[in-house]
Amino acid sequence: MKAMILHKICDLRENKEPLKPADLPTPVPINDEILIKVSACGVCHTELDEIEGRTPPPQFPVVLGHQVVGKIQKAGPDAVRFDIGNRVGVAWIYSSCGKCSFCLQGNENLCEEFKATGRDADGGYAEYMKVPEKFAYKIPDVYSDSQAAPLLCAGAIGYRSLRLTNLEDGQNLGLTGFGGSAHLVLMMTKHKYPNCKVFVFARNKKERDFAMQLGAVWAGTSEEASPEKLDSIIDTTPVWKPIVEALKNLKSGGRLVINAIRKEEIDKNELLKLDYPTHLWLEKEIKSVANVCRRDVSDFLQLAAEIPIMPEIQEYSLEEANKALVELKDKNVRGSKVLKIS
Repeated sequence: MKAMILHKICDLRENKEPLKPADLPTPVPINDEILIKVSACGVCHTELDEIEGRTPPPQFPVVLGHQVVGKIQKAGPDAVRFDIGNRVGVAWIYSSCGKCSFCLQGNENLCEEFKATGRDADGGYAEYMKVPEKFAYKIPDVYSDSQAAPLLCAGAIGYRSLRLTNLEDGQNLGLTGFGGSAHLVLMMTKHKYPNCKVFVFARNKKERDFAMQLGAVWAGTSEEASPEKLDSIIDTTPVWKPIVEALKNLKSGGRLVINAIRKEEIDKNELLKLDYPTHLWLEKEIKSVANVCRRDVSDFLQLAAEIPIMPEIQEYSLEEANKALVELKDKNVRGSKVLKIS
């Protein structure tokens, strides 16, 4: 099978072709695994972090890609959930132990044996991939393969973030940063909690205007105070300062959920002043989001089809994976980038 392989960590500003084409043996599913003929795979910012060394290092060489859609071609002897020919998706969570307290509680994202698709196991930048069947998800019929792919990451992690806010209908929600995940959260919120007000903090005026078009009641910069105090805030930025500013806008007992795989290092010349009575007093909470669980992916796909959420996409061939990644690095983005593989 054809695949695009990452052999080592590199700087995309210096190496515009970090992935190399290769012919690999088609994987053979064993036990409860299924073999998927990949039709589409989303291109994600997390892949940039993998390539440039900002995540735990993959087992090199590795096939990247964790927003995978395709049809089942073969199944291991213990795989019984799907039929051959069924269309399924694979997200960031590739597998977990299934036995620890976290797995038994449905929090597989916290399992010590958590494996990530396209990092700890080969992903979807290839013509085929295999995965344990319980970590594959039925794709709603309303979506094409390319439309479904981006939903498997930004949408699912956004859904988990919203769930962790403990938001109730009629409360105020803040969104700090307004990129791929946050704009989906706004659409989810308007659907699930029609009486909630959504306030958006974004540095880019185009993002603020977009937020208002999608139904936000207010949009400003992260340094501005929201016109009303907020019950919950979801932060999706890679920097620290918006978090400190967001805490000022929380109500007593409010919760800040940080949806970020990493935060940039603080400049030694720029001190972050966290003042306890201003930022944390009166039982305010801070909670991080780590990866996604199976429940997040399956529940979100169902919700997305109900709304429906229809992502805007740009398609590339498998051989153009490097081009798509460099454009993403350069912020040359219009919608979600997807590799159309078959």
